[in-house]
Amino acid sequence: MQCGTPAAGVLAQIGGLTAMAASELYTKRARVWIPDAEEVWKSAELTNDYNNGDTSLQLMLEDGTNIEHKLDPKTKNLPYLRNPDILVGENDLTALSYLHEPAVLHNLKVRFMDSKLIYTYCGIVLVAINPYETLQIYGSDIINAYSGQNMGDMDPHIFAVAEEAYKQMARDERNQSIIVSGESGAGKTVSAKYAMRYFATVSGTTSEANVEQKVLASNPIMEAIGNAKTTRNDNSSRFGKYIEIGFDTRFRIIGANMRTYLLEKSRVVFQADEERNYHIFYQLCASSHLPEYEKLKLSSAIDFMYTKQGRSPVIEGVDDTKELCSTRNAFTLLGINESYQMGLFQVLAAILHLGNVEIKDRDSDSSIIPPNNRHLSAFCELVGVTYLDMSQWLCHRKLKTATETYVKTIPRLMATNARDALAKLIYAKLFNWIVEHVNKALITNIKQHSFIGVLDIYGFETFEINSFEQFCINYANEKLQQQFNMHVFKLEQEEYMREQIPWTLIDFYDNQPCINLIEAKMGILDLLDEECKMPKGTDDSWAQKLYNTHLKNCSLFEKPRMSNRAFIIQHFADKVEYQCDAFLEKNKDTVNQDQINVLKASKFPLLVELFQDGEKATSPTGQGPGSGGRTRLSVKPTKGRESSSKENKKTVGCQFRNSLAMLMETLNATTPHYVRCIKPNDFKLAFTFDPKRAVQQLRACGVLETIRISAAGFPSRWTYQEFFSRYRVLMKQKDVLPDKRLTCRNVLEKLVEDQDKYQFGKTKIFFRAGQVAYLEKLRADKLRVACIRIQKTIRCWLERKRYLRKRSAAITVQRFTRGYQARRLVKFMRRTQAATTIQKYQRMVVERKCYRQKQAAALLMQTLIRAYMARQMYQSLLREQKVVIIQKRVRGWLARCWYKRCLESIVYLQCCFRRMKARRQLKKLKIEARSVEHFKKLNKGMENKIMQLQRKIDEQKENHKVVKDRMVGMETSYTAESEKLRAEVSRLRGVEVDAKNKGIRLSSLQEELEKLKTELSTTQKEKKTIENWAKTYREEMEKMVSELKEQNGTLKKDKDDLNRMIQEQSQQMTEKMAHAIVQETQQLETDLNEERSRYQNLLREHLRMEEKYDDLKEAMASSNASKPGHRRKDSTHSSNESEYTYNSEYAELEEGSRAAEDVTRGIDTSLTLKLQKRLTELEQEKQSLRNELENKEDQFQRARARDDVEFKKARGAELEYESLKRQELESENKKLKHDLVEIRRSLLGKAGPGAGAPGSPAYKVVLEQLNSSCEELEVRKEEVLILRSQLVSQKEAMHHKETMTEPSVYAEDVSKLKDSDEIKQAYVGLKDTNRLLEHQLQTQRRGYDNEVESLRGELQNVKEENNRQQQLLAQNLQLPPEARIEASLQHEITRLTNENLELLAEDPEASREARVKILRRMVDLMEQLEKQDRTIRKLKKQLKVYSKRIGEMGAGQTEGQTSPGQMVDEPIHPVNIPRREKDFQGMLEYNKEDELKLVKNLILELKPRGVAVNLIPGLPAYILFMCLRHADYVNDDQKVRTLLTSTINSIKKILKKRGDDFETVSFWLSNTCRFLHCLKQYSGDEAFMKHNTTRQNEHCLSNFDLAEYRQVISDLAIQIYQQLIKCMESILQPSIVSGMLEHETIQGVSGVKPTGLRKRTSSIADEGMFTLDSILRQLSAFHSTMCQHGTDPELMKQVVKQQFYIIGAVTLNNLLLRKDMCSWSKGMQIRYNVSQLEEWLRDKGLMVCGAKETLEPLIQAAQLLQVKKKTDEDAEAICSMCLALTTAQIVKVLNLYTPVNEFEERVSVSFIRTIQTRLRDRCESPQLLMDTKMIYPVTFPFSPSSLALETIQIPGSLNLAFLTRV
Repeated sequence: MQCGTPAAGVLAQIGGLTAMAASELYTKRARVWIPDAEEVWKSAELTNDYNNGDTSLQLMLEDGTNIEHKLDPKTKNLPYLRNPDILVGENDLTALSYLHEPAVLHNLKVRFMDSKLIYTYCGIVLVAINPYETLQIYGSDIINAYSGQNMGDMDPHIFAVAEEAYKQMARDERNQSIIVSGESGAGKTVSAKYAMRYFATVSGTTSEANVEQKVLASNPIMEAIGNAKTTRNDNSSRFGKYIEIGFDTRFRIIGANMRTYLLEKSRVVFQADEERNYHIFYQLCASSHLPEYEKLKLSSAIDFMYTKQGRSPVIEGVDDTKELCSTRNAFTLLGINESYQMGLFQVLAAILHLGNVEIKDRDSDSSIIPPNNRHLSAFCELVGVTYLDMSQWLCHRKLKTATETYVKTIPRLMATNARDALAKLIYAKLFNWIVEHVNKALITNIKQHSFIGVLDIYGFETFEINSFEQFCINYANEKLQQQFNMHVFKLEQEEYMREQIPWTLIDFYDNQPCINLIEAKMGILDLLDEECKMPKGTDDSWAQKLYNTHLKNCSLFEKPRMSNRAFIIQHFADKVEYQCDAFLEKNKDTVNQDQINVLKASKFPLLVELFQDGEKATSPTGQGPGSGGRTRLSVKPTKGRESSSKENKKTVGCQFRNSLAMLMETLNATTPHYVRCIKPNDFKLAFTFDPKRAVQQLRACGVLETIRISAAGFPSRWTYQEFFSRYRVLMKQKDVLPDKRLTCRNVLEKLVEDQDKYQFGKTKIFFRAGQVAYLEKLRADKLRVACIRIQKTIRCWLERKRYLRKRSAAITVQRFTRGYQARRLVKFMRRTQAATTIQKYQRMVVERKCYRQKQAAALLMQTLIRAYMARQMYQSLLREQKVVIIQKRVRGWLARCWYKRCLESIVYLQCCFRRMKARRQLKKLKIEARSVEHFKKLNKGMENKIMQLQRKIDEQKENHKVVKDRMVGMETSYTAESEKLRAEVSRLRGVEVDAKNKGIRLSSLQEELEKLKTELSTTQKEKKTIENWAKTYREEMEKMVSELKEQNGTLKKDKDDLNRMIQEQSQQMTEKMAHAIVQETQQLETDLNEERSRYQNLLREHLRMEEKYDDLKEAMASSNASKPGHRRKDSTHSSNESEYTYNSEYAELEEGSRAAEDVTRGIDTSLTLKLQKRLTELEQEKQSLRNELENKEDQFQRARARDDVEFKKARGAELEYESLKRQELESENKKLKHDLVEIRRSLLGKAGPGAGAPGSPAYKVVLEQLNSSCEELEVRKEEVLILRSQLVSQKEAMHHKETMTEPSVYAEDVSKLKDSDEIKQAYVGLKDTNRLLEHQLQTQRRGYDNEVESLRGELQNVKEENNRQQQLLAQNLQLPPEARIEASLQHEITRLTNENLELLAEDPEASREARVKILRRMVDLMEQLEKQDRTIRKLKKQLKVYSKRIGEMGAGQTEGQTSPGQMVDEPIHPVNIPRREKDFQGMLEYNKEDELKLVKNLILELKPRGVAVNLIPGLPAYILFMCLRHADYVNDDQKVRTLLTSTINSIKKILKKRGDDFETVSFWLSNTCRFLHCLKQYSGDEAFMKHNTTRQNEHCLSNFDLAEYRQVISDLAIQIYQQLIKCMESILQPSIVSGMLEHETIQGVSGVKPTGLRKRTSSIADEGMFTLDSILRQLSAFHSTMCQHGTDPELMKQVVKQQFYIIGAVTLNNLLLRKDMCSWSKGMQIRYNVSQLEEWLRDKGLMVCGAKETLEPLIQAAQLLQVKKKTDEDAEAICSMCLALTTAQIVKVLNLYTPVNEFEERVSVSFIRTIQTRLRDRCESPQLLMDTKMIYPVTFPFSPSSLALETIQIPGSLNLAFLTRV
């Protein structure tokens, strides 16, 4: 034992590290905690290693500041080490490796501030921090998620504590208690309220009204009369309460009882600053203006002494008038009527008036009340007493002596105190009366089996001025803390003993000395009671007695230095100084008896009722201090209030001690559960954490003491499997042994040398504080080294790979470079040699050429010189002669040139001006051309203009061609003339010698020559001019043509743009219309599904009400019919029920009316009326929903009709094209016919006598053409026929309106093909289509021929088989029955063997399957053989009996009658068999008295397994329908009605009896649906007869319309479907979380983190753990069962979709409530598991059933765990990815995300806020969890059966021999 502070104990324990451990742990970069004045503890990091003997540590704070931390020179205690980041934010504080105050504070802060988690475990304690914000974590979905879970499997929650208490109560049958404590405003009342809500929701209630609702309804009342505003809380509870919630033997709530403690009566007469009186006073004052409160004579709260002292009469945001309405509604709900309410308000108003009664001094020893005091008159009027009596005894008192009694005046101060004491007494009595009536409303007459108590009480309190009330509160907390310490110590001891750990006494803080100081003999309370008995006892004398008694004897008692009227007590939480003033007065709590007598004589009945126990008036049991403290009372309404006179003399302290002892006795008799509520700040700010206030409360509530006790032993505990899985990385391969325990032992001995740091238990390993952190450090170091090695290896591999790639590239480059250089060298050498050769020969040629040139030049020079001299002479003569002529010509030419230039300039100016005007006109035309109207105008004649331009261009081309021809002619003439001139010149040169002799003739010839030269030059000039003009003209024409082409292209482009725009607009309109139609259709479908869901929910509610009604009826019947002392429980219900016979059940049906009347007499009338009213409402709502459903279906059908119309309109274009194609084909056929006729005519007309001979070539060619034309003509005819048939079928499907519009559409389409190019293209396409159709026709013809051949062969085989069967049948008919059956069986075996041999030859794999089928068929045949043998023997016996009877009667036998033996021996003609089958009508006849047997054998006693295996699916449904058909056939409405009613009721009974058997529910769901489909298929409605055969249509019902019964059976099918889903959910539920989340499907991916005292379910698979394979096997079992029962495929898809929704919802809900599951590795596991589920869907062919979509939220949650969560881009990706998750779910997953290894990073708060900002515009439900109880609305699509009713055989195993086939 130790009498020190918890912090000191932790410090000593942590500071006791060895020198070696300190040097290993306090190294560089190690993080520690140091004290801080503001933040209490601040984190720092070591910058240097710590060495033994150092007096200080060099630290660096988180903000980068370097400081020096001095160590205590005496203790040398090092600062606290900080836990690794991987352990921060744990659900359980005991999971922390270093257990100390800063670690606890930091963990709570991280969870509260960063993760928004308000609940944390601390061993067995739940720490709850008030968030001051409404959180969505208390809904029914959260309750359902925590129901049935172990306390460590889910995240910490008040519901987890409540579930643990409820489970232990049911398992151990021991009463439980939940102790909720904390400061005012910490959330105690809310926690207690949610715990009670959990009990009421999980356990249910047996009474008509919900007890939980009544308890919650008492909250407004108790808050009004027991809560008040304080400086710390606007709605502070000024009393404590202990609520016992009672349960019956089935652990359902049956009632509750509330006991109150610690009522603060002094608040009635006194309030401190900024505080208020109880809320009820301010509510009455705020409502005083209302008419019903006028008689109370109240006004504003500031007018009364008892409500204005705190100077804060109004609470911000609270409307006292509305609060009074809530209070009155609660009174009414709890059975307190209006008269009693007004009476209570009269008493409360009288208290306020009493406080305003002014008492004045008459003298120093007496006082007086002025006459006609208004407030005293009002008080007397309200309470019904006389004014004189009350005024008399307010200022006087009666003294009794031994001999006489006399009246004495009292001074004003004593009179005022007496007035206040009377007010407090009246209020206390009123409080007790209200509590008593609340308990009366909560109590029941059912015997209580066990209870769970919820204690809502103050926590430790210390103020600046502490008085008697704080003393009592802290005394109670000392007792509770002692009980808590002992309980924690006991649990620790039990854990060690269970694991067989050597037990050593743990040194923990024991507060027994403090309790002895208060309650022991000569303790504080004992001395206080003794002083109160003294005649002249005072507070000062009592203080002196305390100093003298305890100051030197007890170290926990101290005296303040500066005061003699106070004392200090060292409590477990802190030192508290108490002021002795008014201790005695509060402990006495005396009231003037004469005043009480006056009130007892009141005429007000309620006041008399309050004071009816007059003997206790002066000192009521359980009351607290009188004039300045909180009142303590123990209200037990169920017990009497009689007490002796001796008890009346007990002081308040004595009474409180006794009530506290009773409370501790109650708590010690129960199993306690602790909830410690923490107030995070004093300003009520949401999610704001004040470390100072939190540490103060943690010390006061015992959380740190729990940590210290855990740290003193072995706080960290691992199972061997978890340790092996986590620290496998620290082991070598040789260390791993088959025995995990031995492996862990060997590894620990190597890792931790000090064996005192751990202990090996039976199933766990226990570690001292800090050892897990050390192991985590080793693990992190090992992983870091491994990561570095992996990185090194990978980088080396990458670099080597890059080097080898570069080396290979370099070698390749070098190889190609050297080859290229070698080739270049060879090429250069070759070129050099060739150049040398070329140069040699070239130089030779050059030199030779040079020589020859020189020789020729010399000869030429001589010739030229000689000729030159002659010509010079000649030229000089000629030049002189022609100078004049040249001048004349030149002058004339110059004049003509000037004239031409002037003319060209003028023409150019005119062209420029005209071009300018043309450009302006062109610009204007272009502007006009851009408008659509002008384009439309121009477009009309654009083709004509283009044609005109084209013709103009052609004309210009022709003119150009003419000009060109002229130019060619002129050139030709010029060439001829030139040749002629050259000839003439040569001739003249020839006769030059003669010219010397003929000088005269020479001159004339020269003149003629000059003349010809001049003409030649003129001709050349003219030619050049013409060429220039032609060139210019050609350029102008080309330019004009290009401009026209550009304009034409522009116009075409505009036209294409307009066409494209029109097409886009039409396409957009079409898409828009289609999108609108799709949206409308989806909306209609959504509305339809919602209506179906509402309707089916109403059916479910209706079924529940019916079951409740049946249960009540059975309970009443059993209670009336059973013997005294015997009552059947629910546990034996199922076994006894199976023993009932069908006769008793059917008798119950027949006598239902009489039994109902008897039961109704026994049932409460109000309950019956309510049930009947509820049933009527449900029926009406059901009918309205049915009508609304029909309306929705009509709307849906109309929408579908509109869609069909749109589709048909769109189909019109295709019809038009096909019509056009048909016309083109017809025209092509006509053309071919015409060509054929022409060919024949040409053959007949033009052929000569021998040309048309059969052997001639012409005849062959024409014959080939004729044959090809005939073939093509036949193909065209067939195509025309095909197209016509298609058009006819499509026209029949179209409406008449569309067919009326088709000709115009065809005409438009034909007009669109007017263009020649389009016609050509259409013709080419048509020819290609014709060829394709011809090829297809030939292929089909060949296929048809082959098919005909195969069919002929099969027909021949069938004929042969038929002949063999007929022969065999004829042979068998001649045999006896036994031999006949054996022969047929042998023949069947032979046939199957032959088939098997043939199949084996073809396909061995198929043969194996065939063998299996054959074996199965043989087994079936053998079973049928045995059944037929039994039937034959039975018939033989009956036949013998009948023959004996006939023989005895002596009846003569006719010719057709024979003996049984003869009947067997005679052959039967085979024609009789088909004739009897042909006469069978598919009906079953039965007698009305056999209806009981029919329903019994076919429904109640039918075994689904045998029917599903041996008979056809849905056989019971077919049999029932065939019986119904016969009842319809004979027109027996009574028979139809009773058969349907019996069927429906029997199915309901069998489902009620075996509703938890999936096979039974599935079987009857399939049969009910088949029965419903049969009713539809054979109803005679055309909509259901489309798929029927002619024979089936003949079997339709003819006399009755069973549409209403179809609806009833449809409702029954819906109820069975819902029952199937519930049954399936109950089977799947236990395996979902284990298989989808906890089991490691991929081994080794996730590791196990350290856990605390609340051990979670391990993720390591064990033998009894569910896996994903077990889920898949269960799903496969469901699927195979439904397939065997013949369930409709569409219905099966809906069942699978619901299954996957349940799996996804339960998995996601658990993921959102489990912090340990939100990690990256778990996301990978989930995605793998989902992929396995998808693979299962793929294998079963159910991918399109919508089941995969139901898993989308789970898939996105798994992806969210794995994606990157750092930057804004990541946030955007998350928002776009997680569309199926709500904002609350996304934020919850991010808050819960927990790294499993140190290499992972947590999600920052800023990133989560970024996500919230991006998602705040989403419109969605704030609900966190998915609704696991949601069931998709089911539909039953019509599925007709192809099975003919006349072919159905009834097996004898059904025992339905009384049915006759008709």
